[in-house]
Amino acid sequence: MEATVYLKNIHISPKKLRMVVDDIRTLGPNESLDYLFYSPKKGARILYKAIKSAIDNAKYTLKVSADLLKFRLLTVEQGNALKRFRPGGRGTAKPYKKKYAHLKIALVSTQVKKSPDKQEKKKSETAGEKDTKPVVKQKRTLKSEEKKSRVKKVSPAKESEIKK
Repeated sequence: MEATVYLKNIHISPKKLRMVVDDIRTLGPNESLDYLFYSPKKGARILYKAIKSAIDNAKYTLKVSADLLKFRLLTVEQGNALKRFRPGGRGTAKPYKKKYAHLKIALVSTQVKKSPDKQEKKKSETAGEKDTKPVVKQKRTLKSEEKKSRVKKVSPAKESEIKK
């Protein structure tokens, strides 16, 4: 099970955000919060809020403590770009782009939970019992209305020929 956060259209270029993401990729989510809190970059503030939100989501949905979480996915994608112009010399226009980024964070718990199905199978195998139930397919029975609708209707001229 995992908890994901996907932030779209963050007003920072993806290149600037990736520089900060590369620093925290190897750290755990709690350690990365400590690192980002003291970083002076704009991308660090954005990442701090996003990771904090992801940790809170994971605590609620996965019902585990923050110490047992780790990053499964931490990516920065290219978003939209607004095309703008500045005035240049001799009446020309100098184009530039205001870039946006998308941020995707997925957290998983490191705690492994055993499913009850596996435990039951192990118990039955040790006892020498095997679950061998034959699979029976049931035939579909038609209701009387469905039977009537399936009967082809014959024109009156052909009906008289059939009766003869």
